[in-house]
Amino acid sequence: MGSDDGRATAQVIENAKSAGVMIATAESCTGGMIAAALTDIPGASAVVERGFVTYTNAAKVQMLGVSEATLSAHGAVSEEVAQEMATGALTHSGARLAVSVTGIAGPGGSEFKPEGRVCFGLATKNGVNTETVEFGAPGRSRVRQAACDHALALLLKALQSPIT
Repeated sequence: MGSDDGRATAQVIENAKSAGVMIATAESCTGGMIAAALTDIPGASAVVERGFVTYTNAAKVQMLGVSEATLSAHGAVSEEVAQEMATGALTHSGARLAVSVTGIAGPGGSEFKPEGRVCFGLATKNGVNTETVEFGAPGRSRVRQAACDHALALLLKALQSPIT
């Protein structure tokens, strides 16, 4: 589990239950880690609606409705794709809150998209917020864990205000 031993994750589940909000995840570089962290918590079935692991571009298009034009124009690791992934997770589920993650866990990367760059999307029916976090290059497993922890923190923050 995450660096918080599950406390923040348990709070996500508790807050989602209190608000009556179902959650969906759309994951690329984390490969299902966010959904796994959430479902490690007893009672998660009340609020975790589903998780999409869309590692390839084809999966992002087929499962989440990400536009091939967006992928071509911006690349998979972009806020534009994170936005479409989060929106797609809402559209293709019964959830009211969705988080998406797409990034370069490493090793590798490029001058323009360095290792450790991860883009996040957080969607409700009112819209999507996106952000990019540069985790640096501490190694693949650390980037993936940091991205998972950050996504859980985004969910927790979103659940601290009413989701309509």
